Amino acid sequence: MNKKPIPRYRIKTLGCRVNQYESESIAAALGLNGWAHAEKTDSPDLFIVNTCTVTSKAAMQSRQAVRHAIREFPKAAILVTGCYTQSEPEVFFEIPGVNYVIGNTDKHRIPEIIRQTYPNRIPKAQIICNPINRLRKFEPTPLPKLDCRARPYLKIQDGCEDFCTYCIVPYTRGPSRSLPPDTVMEMIGQLSTDGAGEAVLTGIHLGRYGLDLSPQTSLYALLQMIDAADAIDRIRLSSIEPGELSSEIIQMAAKNRRIRPHFHIPLQSGDRTILERMKRPYTPELFKALVLSIREDIADAAIGVDVLVGFPGEDEQAFANTYNLLESLPITYLHVFPFSPRRKTPASNYPCQVATKTIKSRCSLLRQLGAAKKTEFYQKQIGRTVEVILEDKPDPSSGRLKGISANYINVFTDGSNRYKNRQIKCRLTGPVLPHAIIGKIVE
Repeated sequence: MNKKPIPRYRIKTLGCRVNQYESESIAAALGLNGWAHAEKTDSPDLFIVNTCTVTSKAAMQSRQAVRHAIREFPKAAILVTGCYTQSEPEVFFEIPGVNYVIGNTDKHRIPEIIRQTYPNRIPKAQIICNPINRLRKFEPTPLPKLDCRARPYLKIQDGCEDFCTYCIVPYTRGPSRSLPPDTVMEMIGQLSTDGAGEAVLTGIHLGRYGLDLSPQTSLYALLQMIDAADAIDRIRLSSIEPGELSSEIIQMAAKNRRIRPHFHIPLQSGDRTILERMKRPYTPELFKALVLSIREDIADAAIGVDVLVGFPGEDEQAFANTYNLLESLPITYLHVFPFSPRRKTPASNYPCQVATKTIKSRCSLLRQLGAAKKTEFYQKQIGRTVEVILEDKPDPSSGRLKGISANYINVFTDGSNRYKNRQIKCRLTGPVLPHAIIGKIVE
C-alpha cells in the first residue's frame, strides 16, 4: 500500500527580525500540521513569501520574490503574506499564479487556511486581509525549532502607535500588543530546555512592551522576572527607542551578565527640525546623552544606530548635523536607510523632496563612517577574551566557525564541529576583517 506523500513547503522572508521570527513560527506550525520543509533539491508544494514594505526597495524585492517563485515552481501553491499584503493586497491579487494573499491580521492562521483547501488548487487568488487597526490581542504562535538559529528570536510585542510621518509600519502592524509575561516565561523556559543559551527579545516597538496589558507592566519588569527565575542564561534586546531605553535597563545590563551589553537605538536624524517633522519624540541632545551614558556605564557595549537619509527638507546643514553628531559619538555600527515615500504616510506628500542622487551620496558617506566606527570598535577588542555563541554553519568563504560575542562582535575561529551551537570563550587575536575578528577558542 502506497503511503500518502508528505506535502512540502518553502518560505522566503524579507524584512525585519519580527518577520524572520514569524516565518520560523509558521514553519513550526506547518510541521505540527504534517508538512515538511522542502530542501534545495526538492520542489515545494507550497511556497510562502513573507513580504516587507518598509521601503520602496523592500517592496520591489517582495514583488520580485513572488514572481521568481511562480516561475521556478509552477506547480506549487503560492502564498503571499506580511506587511506588503496588509497595506496593498491588490498588488499580489493581480499577479497571475498567486493563490493566497494573507495579511498580517491572519498570518497566524496560515496552517488552518491551507488545511481547508489543500491539495485543491485555487484558480484565482484568495484575499484574507482584515482591518489591522481593530486588533487588541497578541496572537501567540508556536515556538520556532531551535535549529533555525543559534540565538533564537522571541517576539514578545507587535504593533506601533507612534505614526512617525515617514513610516508605514503602524498601518501594517496595528496597535501595540504584548505577549503576557507568564507566556513569555513559559516560552523562554522552553527555549532554555531545548538548549538555547541566549534568546533575542524582539518586537515592532519593544519599549512599549506591557503597557497594553492589565495589569500594566514594562520591559524592565519583564527582564527582572526573567532574571529572578533564572529562566535562560542570556537575553539580548532588539531595537529600542531612545526615550524607552531607561537608565534601569542600562544599569541592569551593566551589573548583570544575563543581559547582553548590546543596544540598537534608532536615531533617524541628528537635526532637531527634521526630527520634529518626522514626529520623533526626542532631541539630538537626548540621544547624545543616552549614548554617552551607556558608554560610561558599560565601556565595551555595542551601540548600533539606525539613520534615515533624505527626509523631505533635509538640506546640507541638516545632513551635516546628523553626520557630525554620529561622528562625535562612540557608536559601534550604523544601519543606513534612504528615505522613500510610502503610501498613506504624511511625508510622502511633503514639499522639498530630496533628489535621489543626493540621497545616494549621503548614504554612502554615512556607510563609510559606519564602517570606520565598526573597525575602530573591533580594534579596541583585540586581546580580550569574550563569550561567543557559535552558529551551526561555518563561514562559507573561510570555512571557519563563526559566532557572535556578548557585545555583538562577529568572531571567526578554528575548531571542530563539537563547538557548533555552543557558548564558548574566545580570545580575540586579530586581524580585524571587514566584518569580523579572528579569535582563538579558550578551553
